[in-house]
Amino acid sequence: MLLGQVALLTAAVFAGAALYITLVEQPARLGLDDWSQLAEWKPSYRRGAAMQGPLAAAGCLLGLLAWWQTGHVGWTLGALLMVANWPFTFLAIMPTNTRLMMTEPAMAGAESRAMLERWGSLHAVRTALGLAASLAFLWASVS
Repeated sequence: MLLGQVALLTAAVFAGAALYITLVEQPARLGLDDWSQLAEWKPSYRRGAAMQGPLAAAGCLLGLLAWWQTGHVGWTLGALLMVANWPFTFLAIMPTNTRLMMTEPAMAGAESRAMLERWGSLHAVRTALGLAASLAFLWASVS
């Protein structure tokens, strides 16, 4: 089933990118001074959003198409986990993103550092959703 394998690949790429951000980029960013971490986060966030948003949508669509072809509930579960990134991002992460984007790096300080720490914790949920979707798609593909 080609659609299912592409769904799995899409979810794995999403999860891998999210895991890299959670385990590598975010801890390194937090080691910077307040100005530098905010200045680094802004373009990093823009690029990550441009990549991860479409991956989440594509993974959902591909998972639903694989479910339509096979009827295996694992494809639906993976699709729902992939698309769950969208409402979670808009409802839980976007308020922090908006405040961080409105903060000029020259005004960075304890408040922006706290927001970036919170952002990292919230982003870890996206990582978990991507990993869970990958596992659901893997389960469906080997069943």
